[in-house]
Amino acid sequence: MTHVSAPSGEPASWIHVGRQPIYDRSGDVVAYELLFRDSAAAQSASRSTAQATSQVIVAAFTEFGLTELVGSRACFVNVTREFLTGELPVPFDSDQAVLEIVETVEVDDMVIDGTRALVERGFTIALDDFVWGAGAERLLDWATYVKVDMLDADPAGVAETVEQCRRYPQIQLVAERLETEEQLQHAMQLGFDFFQGHVLGRPHVLSTASMSPTRAARLQLIAALNADEVDFDGVVSLISRDPAITYRLLRATNSAASGLAARVSSVAQAATLLGPATIRQWVTLMLFSDLTDATEDQVMSTLIRARLCQLLAERLRLSGGAAFTVGLLSGIADLLAEHPAQLITELPLADDVVAALTAEAGDLGRVLHAVRAYEQGQPAAGAVINAEDMMEIYLSAVSWSTHTVSGALADQPLRRVDLSR
Repeated sequence: MTHVSAPSGEPASWIHVGRQPIYDRSGDVVAYELLFRDSAAAQSASRSTAQATSQVIVAAFTEFGLTELVGSRACFVNVTREFLTGELPVPFDSDQAVLEIVETVEVDDMVIDGTRALVERGFTIALDDFVWGAGAERLLDWATYVKVDMLDADPAGVAETVEQCRRYPQIQLVAERLETEEQLQHAMQLGFDFFQGHVLGRPHVLSTASMSPTRAARLQLIAALNADEVDFDGVVSLISRDPAITYRLLRATNSAASGLAARVSSVAQAATLLGPATIRQWVTLMLFSDLTDATEDQVMSTLIRARLCQLLAERLRLSGGAAFTVGLLSGIADLLAEHPAQLITELPLADDVVAALTAEAGDLGRVLHAVRAYEQGQPAAGAVINAEDMMEIYLSAVSWSTHTVSGALADQPLRRVDLSR
């Protein structure tokens, strides 16, 4: 694949990833940090949100291909709280990935538990912009790399951070934001293991034309993957119908990060090897990545609405799968500020689903109306079950939305990424 700079006035189909090298003490490149960039000329990230991380992950693993970006070296990818607590999935394998926890993450018990779970899955953890005493010390037991900002840093504070981190035998120190030769030599004298900064190499922005999946195909595929009983042949058909989704998922499967020994040559093979859970993770992340105006909370609210519609419908002995689709599509319509009728024009939906979405009519329409009323704090306006039962299924929907999209690439052997190999 050839990566070129996008033209001025570039279309949305161009995607960009910044890549900055990390060096060892002998001056060899041992890893790259992958960074969000919203244009080919961008010198820094315009935002550092979960959505920006999602875009980097989708671009790196399914558009560029990890091998093309970093070869056999490790890649550092920034992760926000949402990825640590399971609100957003980490759908790739741990072989080359170092999850770099950004300094803005508030370290609490949920973050500790999520970090531990990721390490148990085999992921390597780095702590970004680490300062001793700032609150991230609780993560040191689970970290392999600690990155220390050397630009305008207090020398005494840096020395204390280095001294304290050396008490953890597994920790390797990375000096970052090295702007001058003097700062580099100071970091060498302090005994840092790895080095990153403009004095060594500025981030290089790689660009490629994106094959963004059509919105209709994404929505259909997510609905199919969340049906009461997943129709495997139907899922394969939906993937095959859209060249962009096919391309992305084949790249995800064939990527070095997929953890698969064999490469695949067909959509059916890819779907079989990845499984519905992992495909759902990737498609969910693609959807989140591509909805550029959606906040993290908005996306989670959409998933909660879909699941709540499903659970409520099942209590009323209605189709849970159809209700999930109604809740999902209504939430997506809200995110895109479109009327559901506009959103569903390309979808082959059943009449009762269409009626529910366009006019809140029929049994499924009553379910959607009740859920919307509950979201707005007016449960009596759409009550179809008692308040206690509604609260119970709402909490269940929140729990599912938080945990199920992260899936379980579990029981993988613990193996941290070693930059020295």
